[in-house]
Amino acid sequence: MNHEAPQKLELLAPAKTGEFGIEAINHGADAVYIGGPAFGARANAGNEIGEIAALAGHAHRYNARVLVALNTILHDNELEEARRIAWEVYNAGADALIVQDMGLLEIDLPPIELHASTQSDIRTVEKAKFLGQVGFSQMVLARELSLKEIAAIRAATATDDVTLEFFIHGALCVAFSGQCYISHAHTERSANRGDCSQDCRLPYTLSDDRGRVVAFEKHLLSMKDNNQTSNLEALIAAGIRSFKIEGRYKDLGYVKNITGHYRRALDRIMEGRPAHLPPLRASSSGKTTLFFTPDPDKTFHRGTTDYFVNERKADIGAFDSPKFVGLPIGTVTKLGPTWFEMEASEPLANGDGLNYLHKREVFGVPVNVAEQRGNVWRITPNVAIADLPGFRPGTAINRNGDHTWELLLTKKSAGRRVGIDLARSEAADGFALTLTDEEGILAAARLAIAKSPATNPEKTEATLRENLAKLGTTQSAARRIDLALSQPWFIPASAINGLRRDAVTALEAARAAAYRRPPRKAPVEPPAPYPEESLSYLANIYNDKARAFYAKHGVKLMDAAFEAHEEDGEVSLMVTKHCLRFSFNLCPKQAKGVTGVQGQVRAEPMTLVSGNEKYTLRFDCRPCEMHVVGKMKKHILQSPPPSVVAAPLVFHRQRPGADS
Repeated sequence: MNHEAPQKLELLAPAKTGEFGIEAINHGADAVYIGGPAFGARANAGNEIGEIAALAGHAHRYNARVLVALNTILHDNELEEARRIAWEVYNAGADALIVQDMGLLEIDLPPIELHASTQSDIRTVEKAKFLGQVGFSQMVLARELSLKEIAAIRAATATDDVTLEFFIHGALCVAFSGQCYISHAHTERSANRGDCSQDCRLPYTLSDDRGRVVAFEKHLLSMKDNNQTSNLEALIAAGIRSFKIEGRYKDLGYVKNITGHYRRALDRIMEGRPAHLPPLRASSSGKTTLFFTPDPDKTFHRGTTDYFVNERKADIGAFDSPKFVGLPIGTVTKLGPTWFEMEASEPLANGDGLNYLHKREVFGVPVNVAEQRGNVWRITPNVAIADLPGFRPGTAINRNGDHTWELLLTKKSAGRRVGIDLARSEAADGFALTLTDEEGILAAARLAIAKSPATNPEKTEATLRENLAKLGTTQSAARRIDLALSQPWFIPASAINGLRRDAVTALEAARAAAYRRPPRKAPVEPPAPYPEESLSYLANIYNDKARAFYAKHGVKLMDAAFEAHEEDGEVSLMVTKHCLRFSFNLCPKQAKGVTGVQGQVRAEPMTLVSGNEKYTLRFDCRPCEMHVVGKMKKHILQSPPPSVVAAPLVFHRQRPGADS
């Protein structure tokens, strides 16, 4: 038997709003991440302080955490506003700030935990070690890492009191997070400032160095969606302790379904943990009961991949469509003037979303009326049959909207209770009830009442237990009831209920008083040296405080962020682990040793075109990375660097030195 203290696992869910966050907690999340009033990497998912306060109050009832994203890069003029927001969310009860901009570490922040954002691009041992030494308590690692690379980072940071976090589900940015500038270069919407235009989801034509078309009008930079369900145990073994679900723009059904899915998956792993391994427990308290069966295939995804966790794979792209096509459901058998008939593997319903693929394009066939007729279903869609290209008998149909199942998620779909033990005892002037929760927190209430022997002892005890267990809509559920009584006593049901209510109220107050937010971690002294002495625009340094931070840690040369509009030539607008040469079997490493091919395939530049935009692809074969090269549009280059705070701007064609 292993007697080590259990290691804590955190299921971290997205919250578009405070309401979404509350539902994520109810469906089993140990923590949620949410945007504050400004400066979050999802610009359209901001929330007022009151919402964060309400969410924190609910989360803390279960010892769950609220992490607030303050993870854009900040203009000098925005630092004061960011400081004010940081203090406001701290005073509202937030447990941590998720940040990218190192300038924040140089201003007057509250004593709150700092977590390194995915935008920090943490993919090396050296960078992870550095961030752990400058005050970060938790960091989300790059989604492109393999299990071996994750384990190496865990080994290097094991003594730095750092929790490693990893995305386990949701949309995948094709670029290393924080290393994509295409959106800003063409639309002035900066991904590093929370306003990505998602150029990666557009169709592109790929040509080789001789102008030959390799792929025509395909979504070549669009990745399938992340799903690490089958890798959870391996990720735990590699050192991941916070399991993050992407989706601050996703709908409430997605949050409920995906959170519930991973809650069940992690619970199964913890319950089935072999005795010789260190025990595991959830980082929050309470047990979630779901009123539906989670199914990740029922909510939006572009197909699924585990990306690079188990090393490089070819089939990671959603090249045909960036849309949600759902699951195969049947085949068209007959067409009518306003309807069609189809064989279906599952029942259909009015309001279902159906679609089919024709010439690499997805066409929707929303169901108005679904009628079962023997072995087939007659569907009257909300579109004209004659307007559906390529729609004929034999067409394969997918369902991407299961109306009946989705309706379940619009209702109350989960409950969460904290287990408590109840102990009833005698007092000099009546009775006492002591409650102990699963963390060992105690609270008691007393009832002053004359003691009268029960006339029906067996029935009295059964009624007493039944009334004590009636915890109703409270956050508690009875685990055990002990009756330490010298003899059965008669007590009116109303008195028992009042005693129970008083004790539960006292316990909830005691739990609230016992909740503690961990403080911000102190950086090591003397300041840890940064792994590099010079930084390009890829470091996203956008303010003088960030420059001061890096200078303090030994960086001597610093370029300004791309958003500062100082890069006037061709540069890498995207750095990605996804390689189109590899996807189309043109990789020199693939060709190595193949008879008739070896030596003929070289890492020549290729061209990527979408509409009027043209990029050069360059390949860094040693780390297996692809660079999408282009330049900023002239009118953007000549415009003021973006800031949401109106204030006088000072521009430098060359950034002043770190000590100026």
